[in-house]
Amino acid sequence: MSFQLRGGWRCQFLEADLATSLPRVFNFATPDKVIALSDLVSRQALYTAIETGRGGVFLSLTGEQYAKLRAGPRPAPQR
Repeated sequence: MSFQLRGGWRCQFLEADLATSLPRVFNFATPDKVIALSDLVSRQALYTAIETGRGGVFLSLTGEQYAKLRAGPRPAPQR
């Protein structure tokens, strides 16, 4: 996952090749959600990256989480 402070925290997920983006992108108002996605080992590096305003971490995803990211954006709610 890479993240960048751009009017909120924009989180983008990459394939194992670290070049191919998955279609689902998340935007969070605060870094708390970004921190919650990482494991304890990478938290120190994550805090440093947040102070800088950009960075990335490796995440261990379940098969279900990965499938949801590959599926792309959720459809907009119908009115």
